Amino acid sequence: MPTGSCTLIDMRTQLSTELSEASRREFLLRGGAGFGALALTGMLARDQAFAATNPHAAKQPHFAPTAKRVIFLFMEGGPSHMDLFDPKPLIQKLAGQRMPDSFKRPITAMGEAESPILASQRQWKRHGQSGLWISDWLPHTAECADDLAVIRSCWTNGINHSGGVCQMNTGQPLGGRPSLGSWVNYGLGTENANLPGFVVMTDTTGTVTNGPRNWSAGFMPATHQGVKLNPGVSPIRHLNLPKGVTPETRRHQLEILRQLNEQHLKSREGQSELEARISAYELAFRMQTEAPELVDISSEPQHVRELYGLDNGTTAGFGRQCLLARRMVESSVRYTLLVHAVQIGSASWDDHGNVKGRMIRHCAEVDRPVAGLLDDLKQRGLLDDTLVVWASEMGRTPFKNGSMSGNPGREHNSWALTMWMAGGEIKGGTTAGATDEFSLRGIGETIHVRDAHATILDLMGLDQENVNFKHAGRIRKLTNIGGRVLKEIVA
Repeated sequence: MPTGSCTLIDMRTQLSTELSEASRREFLLRGGAGFGALALTGMLARDQAFAATNPHAAKQPHFAPTAKRVIFLFMEGGPSHMDLFDPKPLIQKLAGQRMPDSFKRPITAMGEAESPILASQRQWKRHGQSGLWISDWLPHTAECADDLAVIRSCWTNGINHSGGVCQMNTGQPLGGRPSLGSWVNYGLGTENANLPGFVVMTDTTGTVTNGPRNWSAGFMPATHQGVKLNPGVSPIRHLNLPKGVTPETRRHQLEILRQLNEQHLKSREGQSELEARISAYELAFRMQTEAPELVDISSEPQHVRELYGLDNGTTAGFGRQCLLARRMVESSVRYTLLVHAVQIGSASWDDHGNVKGRMIRHCAEVDRPVAGLLDDLKQRGLLDDTLVVWASEMGRTPFKNGSMSGNPGREHNSWALTMWMAGGEIKGGTTAGATDEFSLRGIGETIHVRDAHATILDLMGLDQENVNFKHAGRIRKLTNIGGRVLKEIVA
């Protein structure tokens, strides 16, 4: 027998003897570290594979962010900015007269450029240490003046609601582009795999102008689109498992469904809608463990309910949205869009008639909830790294829209809307941009909506030039030709 074979037999005999002398516990103890390493390697490989294939995996920002999350408060219809944040004494002085011939009249949606000037009926006061001008229609928001950076002279490219709403939410006045929330979701991913990274809430069951296009992913994979919650006490339907169905049963059902969907997808590569649906089923299963507690606000103490106005019929609708937005922030949801007063008509801020009466109503619905949200975030230490944005698709004109008698309103004004930002290292109590003596147009260096978007991305740690997506042979980005970061309002 060859020497090598004898040596191998001897080694086997010796090993067998050593193992028989060692107890089972000692053997497991010696091998435990190896088994643990194998398990850890497998887990890491699985997580790395998940991160590599999951479009929502958290990503590193381009530079240190000052805001980790965004709450975007969208007032649909166009609030009258010269009645809220941009007082103009000349409007009062020339009320009832035509605008001076020396003043260039704009082309308006309703052709009301020749109408007489409509006075603002508001009382104005400086608020906070900063002395920010805010009208008496927003008394609770005024108490937060030193947290707000008011942006005047912001403008969009559309004179009607469809283009303005679309551009404020997607960067372009025509549909088909990814929304701001989708760009943030795409650029940063999610910090909580059990919840959507981009959530949308409306205060009624009505339809927002342009509908879901305001939170769609456009030409991006559909999985980056916003997830819309329902208004009322049950924001997520069918969240709880049906009676008799265990989590294990549901997991098995979804696994079979996933296999069927993936088989269907093989012959339809590039169908991001189908990929998004597969991902949505998986997310829905994970949400059943975390979302029920998240959307159940019954446990909130009475002082919090009062802070948001939940026990008041006027403020309860938007108050619930704002409270849920705070809870979303606490659960690391990256981008939350709240839409107030959906549908153009008496419910929205589109006040072509009775601007005084309707503005009183709109402001009363949002003033306390918005101020409550800011106060609550601040008290919990969340405002420092949460950016809150208040905006609309347009402002209003200084002249009348409607008959001289009765209750006239104001026209569309896409040349000078007002918006504000707070939190996320925003320099509170400041202003950016300025308007002319009639608050009709911006003067000096005006601020386009893409400048506001560039600022939001910058605060989130994203370089607008490097958050891009190749589509139809071109590199696309949210700010298109580029926006100016508003450094004057950033601390």
